[in-house]
Amino acid sequence: MSDTTLLPTLQTGHVGLNVTDLARSVDFYRAVLGLQVTHEGTDPERRYALLGRDGRLVVTLWQQSTGTFPTASPGLHHLSFEVASLDEVRAAERLLRELGAGFAHDGVVPHSEGSASGGIFFTDPDGIRLEIYTRSGVDETAAAAPTSGAPTCGFF
Repeated sequence: MSDTTLLPTLQTGHVGLNVTDLARSVDFYRAVLGLQVTHEGTDPERRYALLGRDGRLVVTLWQQSTGTFPTASPGLHHLSFEVASLDEVRAAERLLRELGAGFAHDGVVPHSEGSASGGIFFTDPDGIRLEIYTRSGVDETAAAAPTSGAPTCGFF
């Protein structure tokens, strides 16, 4: 039996993120990604929120951290969300600018030179690196890929 047949239905499930301020992070992820709180733990020693959309758990937030996201440590590089169109990416960018989010690049950038896919690369209130991208339409923009010879990955 090959390794690929051991788990033929494998797909990414939810992603759990440590945050410093649960209420602030819930507000951010609800506003930006349109997620709803499906369950919340309010015990002061175990504060968390499960956020989902269309009956599917997407992100869990756990208030158990201090400081900001340590990009130099092993672990999460960035969390990416796909949308259907460049218009949706641009709408998210406008909202994020209103919210004061930090961006790794100015505007929508392609994943590589000549790529039709690309998006925006930004951080949440705790500095966790996020991406909202689309698979097509980015090659029609005037933006150049920020990194030549390697995938952009937004934060590379």
